[in-house]
Amino acid sequence: MPKKAEAPASFESALQQLEQIVSRLESGELPLEDALNEFERGVQLARTGQQTLQQAEQRVQILLSDEKDAALAPFTPENE
Repeated sequence: MPKKAEAPASFESALQQLEQIVSRLESGELPLEDALNEFERGVQLARTGQQTLQQAEQRVQILLSDEKDAALAPFTPENE
């Protein structure tokens, strides 16, 4: 089992790392064990990114709740 990798410095950094992992996996050139390790790291990055986005959404909702005229709408990603 691989060592636990450090968390990326920023959301953008995590996203970039995730994109690189996807490219390597899609290439089909990695040995099975390396591909599994990359997949595992990708899942970790995706979960961290999702958590970061959820926290950002909560912060936005809190900020908007102080304004009486601001209506909250459920968050829906553009790509879904």
